[in-house]
Amino acid sequence: MKEKDVISKPLNANSFPVDVLPDKLRKIINEAHATLGFPKDYLAGSMLTAMAAAVGNTHAVEHMDGWKEYVILFVALVGSPGSNKSHPLSFAMQPLIDFDAEQAALHTEALKRYNAAMELPPKERATNGYDLNPAEPIRKRFTMQDVTPEAVHRILSENPRGLCLVSDELAGWFKNFNRYNNGSESEFWMSVFNHKVAMSDRKSSQSGVFIKNPFLCVIGTIQPKVLGELAGNNRNANGFMERILYVMPSDQKKVKWNRDRKAPSFGIAAEWRSILGRLIDIAPKTTEHGDIEPEIVPFMPEALDRLFSWQNEVTERCNTDGSDTLTSIASKLEIYAVRFCLLLALADWACSGKKKKAVEVATVERAIRLTEYFRVTAAGVQGIVSEDSLTEIQAAVLSDLPDTFTTAEGVAIAAKNGMKERTFKKFLSDRRGVFFTRDNHGIYSKI
Repeated sequence: MKEKDVISKPLNANSFPVDVLPDKLRKIINEAHATLGFPKDYLAGSMLTAMAAAVGNTHAVEHMDGWKEYVILFVALVGSPGSNKSHPLSFAMQPLIDFDAEQAALHTEALKRYNAAMELPPKERATNGYDLNPAEPIRKRFTMQDVTPEAVHRILSENPRGLCLVSDELAGWFKNFNRYNNGSESEFWMSVFNHKVAMSDRKSSQSGVFIKNPFLCVIGTIQPKVLGELAGNNRNANGFMERILYVMPSDQKKVKWNRDRKAPSFGIAAEWRSILGRLIDIAPKTTEHGDIEPEIVPFMPEALDRLFSWQNEVTERCNTDGSDTLTSIASKLEIYAVRFCLLLALADWACSGKKKKAVEVATVERAIRLTEYFRVTAAGVQGIVSEDSLTEIQAAVLSDLPDTFTTAEGVAIAAKNGMKERTFKKFLSDRRGVFFTRDNHGIYSKI
């Protein structure tokens, strides 16, 4: 698919490319959709995030020398009330939550032993079967839910492999951002997204938190009407919004209950647990200092050629269009494309059980298709956010414009609504890819 076709593709024609996933995952998604009514988009997006969380810091790719990318995903399941977002998310995350429950039980017992040791004088600990200087046990985990910023920093520092923040209502995540001072939490999360050193110094903490290689995925549900709040506090201008992958099915209808619905024809939960368990069981390599040393999954030369040619095509298109919105979206999505290459390669390995191999051309092609899905949904989200912020004159002009129009026709319609020609052309340029697409030179269509 050419980039021009992708950018002009309407949201209602966009569906999650389930076929880019390994066959075993496709079968689970299709069966869950047919028997449980799970929207494929939500389940596929949730499963990708769960796999990314399980991989964590154990693997990375280098598409350029010295530039490592990890499978950190920020995902928003966008849907109207009753569109069945939460159940697919719970299904995908359940194996990670079960692992966390097992680790919580082990931690409780270890903590009891630690407390018992600390109650004894040092000289008596060894004679009673305890270490002389026991270390306080740390709870291993993959997931967090609705925690305070301080807790996020602490838990992440205790789990260097990585974590996933799972929030049934994503609004609870970003509403904490300005709890202390403007932008403090947004900056922390942008550092996490870039896998850069994250630091936190709070008066309420006994000591600051230093996280050398933060790995933290985020996933949650959000209603379209709340997207404006997500874009608030400058988050739609500082690149934060573009760091989020929006899963947004075109069909947002409430699902009816069906007493005649058949049970799954195979154990989809057990099959999913087996696949994700293979990723969970990865034993990370560590350095002499205890830091996780990622295994680098290499690109085949022809795979890198395809990745670079795609990025160049998108960049050329952005430079020609001159749309800041599309360029900002493209800048983050090209990072995600690299991450998808790694994630899909590891998903193939988890499903097949075969030896890991380099990223191939076919994997890059699948990653590109996945990326293009998210390009369309990102533009759709920008449309929702931008519509809420339209001035009265802009809304009137947008309403009066026909589905297809020339620049001259648009200028005339704008003038009738009190908008100057220069202002209209800037409006047309700024909202390209959001409200308008350019079909040809001087010819536009409304999305």
